[in-house]
Amino acid sequence: MGMSRTTAAEPSRTGPGEHYKWIALSNTTLGVLMVMINQSIVLIALPDIFRGIDLNPLDPGNTSYLLWMLMGFMVVTAVLVVTFGRLGDMFGRVRMYNMGFAVFTLCSIALSLTYFNGSAGALWLIGWRIVQGIGGALLFANSTAILTDAFPTHQRGTALGINSIAAIAGSFIGLILGGVLAPVDWKLIFLVSVPFGIFGTVWAYIKLHDTGVRVHAKMDWWGNITFGVGLIAVLVGITYGIQPYGSSTMGWANPLVLAALIGGVVVLGIFVWIERTVEQPLFRLSLFRLRAFTAGNIGSLMMALGRGGLQFMLIMWLQGIWLPLHGYSFEKTPLWAGIYMIPLTVGFLLSAPLSGWLSDRVGARMFTVGGALVTGGGFVALMVLPTDFNYWVFAVLLFVNGLGSGLFASPNRAEIMNALPADARGVGAGMGATFQNSASVLSIGIFFSLMIAGLSHTLPSAMHAGLVHQGVPENIAGGVSHLPPIAVLFAAFLGYNPFQQLLGPQLSKLPDHGASITSKEFFPHLISGPFHSGLVVAFWFAVAACAVAAISSLLTGKPGGSHGMVSPEPLGEELAAVSGEAGLAMTELVVPEGKPVGGESTGTGQGSET
Repeated sequence: MGMSRTTAAEPSRTGPGEHYKWIALSNTTLGVLMVMINQSIVLIALPDIFRGIDLNPLDPGNTSYLLWMLMGFMVVTAVLVVTFGRLGDMFGRVRMYNMGFAVFTLCSIALSLTYFNGSAGALWLIGWRIVQGIGGALLFANSTAILTDAFPTHQRGTALGINSIAAIAGSFIGLILGGVLAPVDWKLIFLVSVPFGIFGTVWAYIKLHDTGVRVHAKMDWWGNITFGVGLIAVLVGITYGIQPYGSSTMGWANPLVLAALIGGVVVLGIFVWIERTVEQPLFRLSLFRLRAFTAGNIGSLMMALGRGGLQFMLIMWLQGIWLPLHGYSFEKTPLWAGIYMIPLTVGFLLSAPLSGWLSDRVGARMFTVGGALVTGGGFVALMVLPTDFNYWVFAVLLFVNGLGSGLFASPNRAEIMNALPADARGVGAGMGATFQNSASVLSIGIFFSLMIAGLSHTLPSAMHAGLVHQGVPENIAGGVSHLPPIAVLFAAFLGYNPFQQLLGPQLSKLPDHGASITSKEFFPHLISGPFHSGLVVAFWFAVAACAVAAISSLLTGKPGGSHGMVSPEPLGEELAAVSGEAGLAMTELVVPEGKPVGGESTGTGQGSET
């Protein structure tokens, strides 16, 4: 290759050769695309996966399997991304990235080799999905830093933007691909990434090289351990809190859930104490003294909370109600739900690059505040939409919601990074990535909890009255109507018609042999009223979160503080652990000026004061 490796004394700006940066971009884009397709392809293929392993997802005892299939990958990524970013700084980002490609590919093969049925099959899948999350975290944690090392300052925004567009596009490609492949054979959803994974692993091993400065640092082991244990405990508590417990529709009173939540918070408190005392902390808490950094991260966190559960709510709405009412069979709703949600992606992909480019010139504040308000307005409009809506109105509202999220994302990320001194941009990016990934899991728990709370007041009576009206005996209708609301949500989410399984032999005793109850219209009409009540509660939370994000964005500092500025800081120190960024959507990196070439920090960043 004729490549000269960069040392700390001799930093390289463009990497070894003019073409190397494009090799780095294409390889890291392939990695991010593969991971994001894999995440969403599983989401849309869950009905076929559960049928394939002969497991009934509507059985209350199987709820935890479904939740861990959905959330296990995200929990692992949220916990490990900062640690893997630090390891990449210490031992080589490319080495960690190569390992991530290999682990992810091997896990895809293992997932496709599932020959167990029932709970054993579910545990096999969950276990390998968790290990696959480790590979995903290694890829996410180091891909952005590899790009930062390879590209000169004036081209990094473009490179990171292309990489992030691949991440967003991959999530929706996965929805459609899963809808096509899963009905043929559910194992294909895992096998589809294997050829790309093998090619990417070999290609990365041969072609990628560490071109940035290797940071010789100590690992904050106690910080890593307490952070991981505390965050896992909190996220596990949230996961089980939305499941039924005893006679309650949710498990927030479950002693084990309370122990996990309280214990997790206590351990995270110990983590904070450790970070205040160690020499080289995992999290640099002093960064929260920077006003723009703190306010920007609060805004980012609240937007992530507000929109994190949106995809699940929309999929339930489409698969459980709208698509069956419009003639689609329950088996085909997963594919069409992915297709009908495309306007959300289009809005984001159009606005995010444009807002990042414009914010460099006119300031970020109008885009962050405006984006949060537009997104909140989109949620308000979705609330007043009837459950059996006109699709083109729905599509416009999805587009508006994606537009608002895109307007917010890039300028917000730039504000946060511009607030940091040169020697803290890595750890600051890692902290922000952790907030984002944790918010994704937390948002799902919040949305499901609010939906269940809304459903529990209206669903039992509506279901009881509807079944009795169709001739189901009173005692059987009473038992079915007390089905946990989360089971009904999962039925809608998975595209199931639950009454075929819940009533079973009783259907043959009905006047029309159950044809009315098992029709495409009965279940959607039955749950549409209660579902809309729960949806309104969940969307009001999203509106409140967007409002807090808008207010927080007003407090980031002087508008237009860094537009048009480019600094000559050395590559290795510029984003030492931007490796901590977990594929955050549409990253636009703007670097503050005024940093000496040696990377010395004045201790304050652009936007830290007003």
